[in-house]
Amino acid sequence: MSCSCNPNKSIKCTVTQCKNHCKDEDYCSLSSIMVGTHESNPTMIECTDCTSFQLK
Repeated sequence: MSCSCNPNKSIKCTVTQCKNHCKDEDYCSLSSIMVGTHESNPTMIECTDCTSFQLK
């Protein structure tokens, strides 16, 4: 079964709960993403977020 979306090979993603995830490939279908933070002084990877995330 092939992906029904257009995977952007420049944006890898394993968050299968996201509306933009390309189902059987670990890529995002967006042309670009926004990375943000929920911390005032981010110091670790856990402090960052893909703010382009949309729940399926």
